[in-house]
Amino acid sequence: MHIRQVPFDHPDAVKLNDQVQAEYHVRYGDGGDATTLAPEDFEPPNGVFLIAYDETDAPVATGGWRARNANGEGNLDGDAELKRMYVVDVARGRGLARRILAALEDNARTAGRSRMVLETGNKQPEAIALYTSSGYEPCVKFGYYRFHEDSRCFAKPL
Repeated sequence: MHIRQVPFDHPDAVKLNDQVQAEYHVRYGDGGDATTLAPEDFEPPNGVFLIAYDETDAPVATGGWRARNANGEGNLDGDAELKRMYVVDVARGRGLARRILAALEDNARTAGRSRMVLETGNKQPEAIALYTSSGYEPCVKFGYYRFHEDSRCFAKPL
């Protein structure tokens, strides 16, 4: 497996984003994550988007971060917000999400961000397990879903 940095609107990123949105819809029945994202959110040095490719060069995992600073949605100066972490079904259980997460944390730290934050939901127990086992702790809710009962927010100092 190898990890490549790609634009958020790269065809492989769009394909995997569509798949993760479909999974969110199955789990929550709401059509997917309604958080507004734009390709420029993931342009260095204010963010990055990564895709992991398998030995056949098929895209199998993804994730990105975008810079966030103090705002009316609960972010703090220096935040790097984790977005669109996803591993395709056939590639799960191989540690790909953990590798993507570590690469994103390293990248955000190098870009000068001080804290990685993320929002997930209570119907994604495997995501919560990944984040808590990687040193993330519950934090004050932020972002689009901060008032939703199913929302869970986590943070980790970088």
